[in-house]
Amino acid sequence: MGIWQGLLGKLGLGGDISRQRGAIRVFLLDDDESRHDWFDARFPGDHLDIAVEPRRAIELLSQNFYDAIFLDHDLLPEHYKSSAPDDERTGYAVAAWLAANPHVQPAATIIVHTRNAEAAHRMVREMERGGRRRVEHVSFKYLPEKIKHYWPS
Repeated sequence: MGIWQGLLGKLGLGGDISRQRGAIRVFLLDDDESRHDWFDARFPGDHLDIAVEPRRAIELLSQNFYDAIFLDHDLLPEHYKSSAPDDERTGYAVAAWLAANPHVQPAATIIVHTRNAEAAHRMVREMERGGRRRVEHVSFKYLPEKIKHYWPS
């Protein structure tokens, strides 16, 4: 890959050429260790960074470049089926940070994979309001096909 293509990719203008150049960088925010293994199996040979809490997620996202970002909402058992508002302990905090910092990860495809559909839609809307266009909610059951679509082996 040429320098020009790399620069365009980092600016979000080069299309998804990440698989053409080999391994991709993947970021996962999820507290479920079985999902960590699941993602690791879906991206063999790629670089996978995992965070289980928003503060660490923001740290990694601010320090590294990622081709793919996967965000969960409910990160602690007390958030499962909770009607409490979003706060700094959920994936919404990361979505809000990404929305407020559109210069960070501009070329990344962001997928919210939480089972909490209401929270997922709020996260997607927040990031879209922040100017992100490569963001969507994908139900976990459809995630394998979406991964194959975006990042074919």
